[in-house]
Amino acid sequence: MNRSSMIQFPDSFRWGTATASYQIEGAADEDGRGKSIWDTFCATPGKVKNNDSGAVACDHYHRYPEDVELLRSMGVNSYRFSIAWPRILPQGRGQVNQAGLDFYDRLVDKILAAGIEPYATLYHWDLPQTLQDEVGGWNSRETVQAYVDYTNIISQRLGDRVKNWITHNEPWCTAFLSNEIGEHAPGYHDPKIAWQVSHHLLLSHGLVVPILRENSGPEAKVGITLNLTPVYAATDSEADKLAARFHDGRSNRWFLDPIFKGQYPADMLEWLNTQGYTPHIEDGDAEIIARPIDFLGINYYMRNLVHQKDGAPLGETERVEIPGAEYTEMGWEVYSEGIHDLLVRVNQDYSPKKIYITENGAAYADTVDSDGHVHDERRLNYIREHLRQIHRAIGEGVPMAGYFAWSLMDNFEWAFGYEKRFGLVYVDYPTQQRIIKDSGLWYHDVATANGFEA
Repeated sequence: MNRSSMIQFPDSFRWGTATASYQIEGAADEDGRGKSIWDTFCATPGKVKNNDSGAVACDHYHRYPEDVELLRSMGVNSYRFSIAWPRILPQGRGQVNQAGLDFYDRLVDKILAAGIEPYATLYHWDLPQTLQDEVGGWNSRETVQAYVDYTNIISQRLGDRVKNWITHNEPWCTAFLSNEIGEHAPGYHDPKIAWQVSHHLLLSHGLVVPILRENSGPEAKVGITLNLTPVYAATDSEADKLAARFHDGRSNRWFLDPIFKGQYPADMLEWLNTQGYTPHIEDGDAEIIARPIDFLGINYYMRNLVHQKDGAPLGETERVEIPGAEYTEMGWEVYSEGIHDLLVRVNQDYSPKKIYITENGAAYADTVDSDGHVHDERRLNYIREHLRQIHRAIGEGVPMAGYFAWSLMDNFEWAFGYEKRFGLVYVDYPTQQRIIKDSGLWYHDVATANGFEA
């Protein structure tokens, strides 16, 4: 590469990929793992495309040495993975499953031996089913306490080697996609539960921050991953501007404000009060949620372009199609400028110490070509253009610490089953063969050069 024409990232910048336990591990009934709400959801006909499940997924539980070798061959220096709570505590609390702890022991050791820094996510949606059945899942403070105990157990075991901890992945999805929209497990359609869940997730985050610091020592770095979406009004109309403000409150400020400002946004609390959805918040909760963190993880995929539906309640919007825009297989608009706008805004409004992009990527209908390769030029372009915008944000003073491409490999894509492929590595599910795609080969060059040609 010609260094003079390079888009160069800071020397300390981390390059990685990300995965999640239920999406790749499989081995759902092995070595004492308990059932999760996703096992139950997948077993309910009609909830997941083709009635797929994560029962086998990418068989990572058995193939993790091969997958870590893939990571090493891709030149990344960091890897974000999640821990399956039901592997550690099959009933969600109580009896610890040593075989589950042993698996993550082996995985972390293998990651470190490959010269890669582990970033562990404690909760990526696979709640033990027993907690859902017995106490109502995240709607209950009992689950908050169970999560605190689980965090203590896993971080005591791994804290001597894992120094980077992410408490939750996308609490917006756990709250609203799972409990109001019903698209994810447990599949509820109850907004009052959804808003209560959102508070309990944030509370549980704050409660475990000091535990992770204590169990991982002075090098510990603790953060949370939020799926943040820059919201733009589709027109200059007052209705669209109000709707955009509302959606920014619901998607972004509701999670950012309590973490960084110590309180929920007043306009959202006012709206919740009119709807009867205000969550129960106890004295002292706000202070717990606002405990200082070392970094903010941001998952970015698309922007939200908002057009308020005529005559409908505030925030009820119509989809806006952009003529000539590119859309991924998920139907998400490709808008790389959005990641720049989002990063600059978060930095200005909240001043996090560091920001990682903990997920960013695109689903396309990949196939293996006659030459045995996977030529995914659109994904390569997607990642390159988003990295260009991240570099631009760094130039404007945003404290970017790293980038994790979603995903290391094709996997179980939740309600979409195995229909959508996000991976830098192609997985042939019947044979479990892995093939690094063109995007993954290009990403290797980026990670090893700490940049790419402009």
